[in-house]
This record gives sequence, structure tokens and C-alpha cells, in this order.
Amino acid sequence: MSIPHDIKAYNRAVIQEFRAHNGVLSDERLQRGKLILLTTVGAKTGREHTVPLGDFSDDDSRVVLWASAIGAPKHPAWYLNLAKNPAVVVERVGADGQVERLEATATTATGAERQQILARLGQTHPQVVAHQDQTEREIPVVVITW
Repeated sequence: MSIPHDIKAYNRAVIQEFRAHNGVLSDERLQRGKLILLTTVGAKTGREHTVPLGDFSDDDSRVVLWASAIGAPKHPAWYLNLAKNPAVVVERVGADGQVERLEATATTATGAERQQILARLGQTHPQVVAHQDQTEREIPVVVITW
């Protein structure tokens, strides 16, 4: 998937469409997986920030995020925000097909939990796990529960 020139404008459009159309998106690339909206509190500003992200969980009891920033050398801002303040809000399409808004807590998976998630992710989304080869930092695996 090519990266839009103005990623912030693209994200704003995705967020607006997600909310306006009950989680249904027109971009076919975004229809292939589970997309959520994650709202964090800015680590520096204290203001709320919302970003669309892919959910790599294998069930509906949690959200699993891969903080790759497509292999960038630095962690994405949303990860820095939740590392400082793990209280987040997740908007996702629920089992009934309606968007639900969940107050949740984010943690960074470590040890065996991280390895287990990465093993599964490597089988289901190898192109995503390949982002690790593009950077020297360890890409965080985030688990969100409510």
C-alpha cells in the first residue's frame, strides 16, 4: 500500500468516514482488515488525538496494535502518548455491526506474550512483521483491553 503524501489529511478523512458511515470505509485497502480509531492523550500537549489503526487481534476481547510506523526509525506519536498515559478510547465495529466506543487500557506486550503475538502475526500478516527489518528499534506490540 502506498503512503499518501499528506498522511494527516488522509487520516482525518478516514476518521470522518468511519464515524459518518458506522465503520464502513470506501477505500478497498482498508476493508481487508479490522480498522479501529484509537484516541490517546498527547504526551506533551495533554490534548486528545485520534488515529485510524489496524487491529491484529485474533478475537473480540482485545485489540492488538503493531507500532511500526511502517518501519520508521522512531515510535509513532500515538505509541508515545499511550506509553505515558495508557488510558485510551477505542472505536470499533462490534459483533452487532455497530460502532462501539470503549474506554480501555493499553499495555506494551513483553516476553512470551510478545513472542506469541508476533508468531501469529508473522503467519497472518508477514508483510506487517517485515517492518521490523526496516528499523533498528524494537517495534512495540500493544495490547488494549477493557
